[in-house]
Amino acid sequence: MSTFLLPFSTTTTRKVTAIGLLLGGCFLSGMQERNTTTDTGRDWPNYGGNKANNRYSPLSQINAGNVKNLQVAWMYDASEKPDPNGRKRDRAIQCQPIVVNGILYGTTPELILFAIKAGTGEELWRFEPSKSDRRNSNRGVVYWEDGNDKRIVYTVGSSLYAVNAQNGQGIPSFGTNGKADLHEGLQTNMDHDVSKLSVNATSPGIVYHNTFIIGSSVSEGGDAAPGHIRAFDVVTGKLKWVFHTIPQPGELGYDTWPADAYKKIGATNNWSGMSLDEKRGIVYFGTGSPASDFYGGDRKGTNLFANCIMALDAETGKMKWYYQTIHHDLWDRDHPCPPNLITLKHNGKLVDALVQTTKDGLVYVLDREKGTSLFPVEERKVPTTGLPGEHPWPTQKYPLKPLPLNRQVYTEADITDISPEAHAYIKERFQKIRTDNKFTPPNASGTLLFGYSGGAEWGGNSVDPDGILYQNANHQPWELIMAERASLSQKNTPLTAGNTLYINNCAACHGQDRKGSGQELPSLIDIGKRRSADEIKAILKTGSGRMPSFQQLSEKERDALVSFLLNTDAGSAKVASSSSNAPTPKNGFPYVPDYVVKSWQPFVDQEGYPGIKPPWGTLNAIDLNTGNYLWRVPLGEFPELTKKGVPITGTESYGGPLATAGGLVFIAGTKDERIRAFDKKTGKVVWEYQLPAGGFATPITYEIDGKQYVVIAAGGGRGQKIGGNYIAFALK
Repeated sequence: MSTFLLPFSTTTTRKVTAIGLLLGGCFLSGMQERNTTTDTGRDWPNYGGNKANNRYSPLSQINAGNVKNLQVAWMYDASEKPDPNGRKRDRAIQCQPIVVNGILYGTTPELILFAIKAGTGEELWRFEPSKSDRRNSNRGVVYWEDGNDKRIVYTVGSSLYAVNAQNGQGIPSFGTNGKADLHEGLQTNMDHDVSKLSVNATSPGIVYHNTFIIGSSVSEGGDAAPGHIRAFDVVTGKLKWVFHTIPQPGELGYDTWPADAYKKIGATNNWSGMSLDEKRGIVYFGTGSPASDFYGGDRKGTNLFANCIMALDAETGKMKWYYQTIHHDLWDRDHPCPPNLITLKHNGKLVDALVQTTKDGLVYVLDREKGTSLFPVEERKVPTTGLPGEHPWPTQKYPLKPLPLNRQVYTEADITDISPEAHAYIKERFQKIRTDNKFTPPNASGTLLFGYSGGAEWGGNSVDPDGILYQNANHQPWELIMAERASLSQKNTPLTAGNTLYINNCAACHGQDRKGSGQELPSLIDIGKRRSADEIKAILKTGSGRMPSFQQLSEKERDALVSFLLNTDAGSAKVASSSSNAPTPKNGFPYVPDYVVKSWQPFVDQEGYPGIKPPWGTLNAIDLNTGNYLWRVPLGEFPELTKKGVPITGTESYGGPLATAGGLVFIAGTKDERIRAFDKKTGKVVWEYQLPAGGFATPITYEIDGKQYVVIAAGGGRGQKIGGNYIAFALK
């Protein structure tokens, strides 16, 4: 009898028999009758497919029996021309497009909005936003209509645009001359000006009637803007309500922070998107960590509403409930994707549930009405010895079911075995930085942890009507080393102005050593070979991709920072508020932590492969009704290792899965730049296609004139070549 291995556990490896799967399949097929959706699947009208963010389609024309006959139906070139200096643009596409009434809407690498015929790829119109808007990553757009008023609402930098969906023209009556400002609602009771702080949105908002609700992406350092949730009138663009994710005096949760923390601590934001229960009128989302990511000396307490799964009344912003998954986050364990809304059969009863997966591979299944866990969750004691001035919380949550998607602690048994050389190299490093608890506080000696590039990512997951969750997971440990700001000057020589500015504004992501943290947070060593001084200054002012803007810095401060980056920093230039000995501003902002990141990088072998035993990336199927895994398989491969006889390892993946009634799970997002279809029942690959560039986005599916299409944005990036195509597949 065949067996199926279940995921990594901190205790034992468990198995489920094929007979058990068959019995479970019979039980689940009987549950389909409770699916009351009227969605035909002809369109893909929302980010995530529907407002429940299920990434599921009832279409079945393409199925496990004929998927091998898929071929390219059309390609739409969304790439941009080189800039005026002839430099090839290096932005990627992460957009999951939408389809409404046979029209596909998406964005280009430069965030130009476009509309094309979904059956042919023929362009209908393009809308170009203001050239002054920052070009950040964009993962989707929102459609809204009321009679003949049909709009696409999307963000470019801090601008929220409303565009006529029929002709691509901006709507001047929305906001101010066609756009609203995402800084609105953040200034409340602040002693400092937030209008120049970096605020944008990588994930689209969500609409309830005429109310458009959205989170934001902000800096992860001491200059982070507040991460409050806002709602705008979708017709006028006017602000409707604000929910303070960092509570203010008199609000619930205020006592979980030091007094007046809201005046200087930022972030605690929802950057990963939202889900909506339209019948209840409730919007659900997860929040991230407070600033700064790895040191919380000035934010003693559990820090509500950071790292929470939350439910708000969509019309008023009034909180229904919250569920905090990390207390006093010191590990950057944001909730990386929108929750899924699904009805499950739990203990013999139907329960409207919410499912939230996390960066560190946990799966929370909550009662959607009450905000309580359907499966046991333990609150366990964890290490509390942190950096000086730190206040680690003494307990943290451990869900007992479902089991984690990936390893939780890196042990000696996990050291890579792809070659004797790689094993020896990693073992030597491991002995210097071993970490015995996933909640070991960051320190100057270094810790190994899972989270960034571990567990779930922004692409999210898919849930079918039977309550089966399909989730891609990464298995990459990272190395974190902290350093005291005051110790970073060498031989008692005061830091130069540029170096101080770098430590205060850049080191949290790129490290004190400027080595960066992988493709998303690149090395800044020798940046002068890739960028001119003027180009660096422009990026500092506007931001780019994941990098925030630094408009709050003066021109003179940006000059000093550029000089440091280009290694032309001549000395302790007199720049206001830049001396390492300068006092903290009276209003406490920007927050300057006593400890900063010295090194934050993937824990890899000498050839750059993850320093852990494969698999390095997996696709998982979990029965949420029972909390049991059905299967897990490697996702992606390194062909050069396969040729050497190394079993398929899987790779990191960015972008999520799409499940269909045809018995398939489509997913791209891997480093080998392929899109694949898996059999939902077995996890077996039944089709794959080599894309012209990486598909680091989530595929969609829809039907035009009786034909089903699957579309993926092949935008490349993440250290791979850049692409610019949307590619549609259909049966021959």
